[in-house]
Amino acid sequence: MTRLRTYVLATALVLPVLSAAPAQAAPPPGHRHHVDCSATTPGDGSVLRPWTTLAEANAHPYGPGDRLLFKRGTTCVGTLATRGSGSAAYPFTIADYGSALTRAVIDGNGAHDAVLLADSQYLRLTRLEITNAAAPGTERNGVRLRLADFGAAKGITLDHLSIHDVRGGDFKTLTGSSAIHVAVEGTTVPSWYDGLDIHHNDIRDVDREGIYFKSRFSKRDLVGNQQDPNAYPGAWTPSLNVRIHHNTLTSLAGDGIKIDTTSGARIDHNRLDGFQLRSKAANAGIWTFNTDDTVVEYNEVSGGGGTKDGMSFDADGASKGTVFQYNNSHDNQGGFLLICPYSGAKTLDTVVRYNLSVDDGARLIQNCWGPILNTQIYSNTFVNRTVRPGYLVQDDAGSPATTQHELSIRNNIFVNEGASGGYAFKNPTAGLSFSHNLFHGIAMTRPNPGGLTADPLLRPDLRLGAGSPALAAGTLIADNGGRDWFGNAVSATSVPNIGAYEGPGVN
Repeated sequence: MTRLRTYVLATALVLPVLSAAPAQAAPPPGHRHHVDCSATTPGDGSVLRPWTTLAEANAHPYGPGDRLLFKRGTTCVGTLATRGSGSAAYPFTIADYGSALTRAVIDGNGAHDAVLLADSQYLRLTRLEITNAAAPGTERNGVRLRLADFGAAKGITLDHLSIHDVRGGDFKTLTGSSAIHVAVEGTTVPSWYDGLDIHHNDIRDVDREGIYFKSRFSKRDLVGNQQDPNAYPGAWTPSLNVRIHHNTLTSLAGDGIKIDTTSGARIDHNRLDGFQLRSKAANAGIWTFNTDDTVVEYNEVSGGGGTKDGMSFDADGASKGTVFQYNNSHDNQGGFLLICPYSGAKTLDTVVRYNLSVDDGARLIQNCWGPILNTQIYSNTFVNRTVRPGYLVQDDAGSPATTQHELSIRNNIFVNEGASGGYAFKNPTAGLSFSHNLFHGIAMTRPNPGGLTADPLLRPDLRLGAGSPALAAGTLIADNGGRDWFGNAVSATSVPNIGAYEGPGVN
């Protein structure tokens, strides 16, 4: 008995210890749903038995990690209007699948929206072709984002889309007409976008807007009588973390990119060629309304087709702290810059620096008749080779005439290489101040702004040639941005050059 018990205990001691199996990571959530609108046999959304209509895609609720995929080389007609949202870790994605060389197409065929993404967040729309050309002249959109009493809609991305032939009417409203329309509606719950990224899209042949924002939660004193009468009576509720970048926009009836009720937005590295082409209303290339702290930089804007505005850039009513820098503007009939509050609105703290303007016409700078406060235009280079503007500054009556120089123009080069004649000033007020500018080839009319008149010796790329009188001839400006258009450092203590180039003279 004793020996048997000892044997059993000894055997137990030498048994191997089994380690616990490693924990298996949970598979990511979500399902793939496929749509082939060229197929005729109804399916279940699998890759072998895809859905065949937009109605089937619209009927399914989507969640985190889901993917709704449209077969390349096929066209779905009508409105894609999905329901549901993803999550921060697992967004809901709408994209394409298949090996065809041509894109999957969503054709609105005259519907109000080809794609409607309403009350959703953590969503990505990518790699589709979107058009909406039938029944031209009615209000419609390519892609419309819509919130109504939703709160914060986070994490939305629109990228690598081809949006074209959106043939709407000449409407600039809360609901259309645009290639990409970003709207905040509702009547009770303040709503806004947080983390909206619009990038690498090709937008062309659109009536009327390229990328357009509008919100009902827009009420604040800065807007004055420009306030939308349908605005929500509560506090101003801006969209946050908005970035619009690396998009190409071509042949637009009206505006290029217009943002509204945002704070801290960045608009950069976009190419806009052809706006204000078919609209009877006023339009601009890239402009802000009722915004705070917008940065507009590294954009190229050309082809503004009219002089009813028609400028590359506009800080409009209730724009606060807008910075236009490192942009290339050329061949715009309306001109380069508009600062435009009116009807009780104010525009304040605008900075315009290190931009190039070539052959922008009608007027280089225009100020509307409302209060334009603490605006600084400095270190830009303006060259007119084939077009001579009627006005260097069109300062409309009613701008604030104060002794505080509410609008200062410093360290800029203005060169006329084309037709002889002067750039006039229209209605200059006491609030318009000039300092350390260079005017060459310009028989300046009243008032005489002073400054240099010698040839700045511009190189073809608009750098300053060796021996240029503009070298080290400017005036120091605080908080100068730190670098010029060409990437050269701008000193905070050394006297700068005049113009958008801060490097040494070039042989």
